[in-house]
Amino acid sequence: MNWDEVKGKWTQMQGNAKVRWGKLTDDDLTAVEGERDKLVGKIQERYGVAKEEAERQVDEYNWD
Repeated sequence: MNWDEVKGKWTQMQGNAKVRWGKLTDDDLTAVEGERDKLVGKIQERYGVAKEEAERQVDEYNWD
C-alpha cells in the first residue's frame, strides 16, 4: 500500500499504527493525519530514535 492509500484510509489505519507503536497517543495519531513525515517525527519523539530509524520502521511496516 502506498502513502496516498494510507493517507486516504488514515482513520482506519490509526488502529494498526497504535498496535505497532504503542507509545503514540490517540492525539499523536490524529495529528499525523496520514502524513508519513509527521508519523516519522512522532515516532522519533516518543521512542527517542534517529530519523533514519523511524523512517525504516515506517517503510518496513506492512500497512495492508
